Amino acid sequence: MITREIRPALRAYIIGILEILCCPSLQTGGTADHTLLSLARTWTVAGVVEEVKKSSSKWMKQQGIGSFFWQGGYGAFSIGESQLRALVSYIGEQEEHHRQLSFQEEFRRLLDRYGVVYDERYVWD
Repeated sequence: MITREIRPALRAYIIGILEILCCPSLQTGGTADHTLLSLARTWTVAGVVEEVKKSSSKWMKQQGIGSFFWQGGYGAFSIGESQLRALVSYIGEQEEHHRQLSFQEEFRRLLDRYGVVYDERYVWD
């Protein structure tokens, strides 16, 4: 579990991983599981997610949080320049936002809004 106490350090660690991958974070935050990044031409989304999950899981275990693991899947969306400011703001306010609407509810709405067909059995761990 990502506690309020570990979030700032985990956020900084994830930002550092992204810098090393040349995929700089444009905003990482909220509850530490949303990241807006600029994808380098040499990386795939899956590759970046794999590296971030692998490295940050190892780091969490080094911090004494041995039972930590990321969910198996992930969601990735591209945005246009005109949407950047709104998304940066959303990620910064994510914790407050999810007090009113759960992540699962919001994710379903997003998938429905953009016509993404999904099967509930495979969306959640």
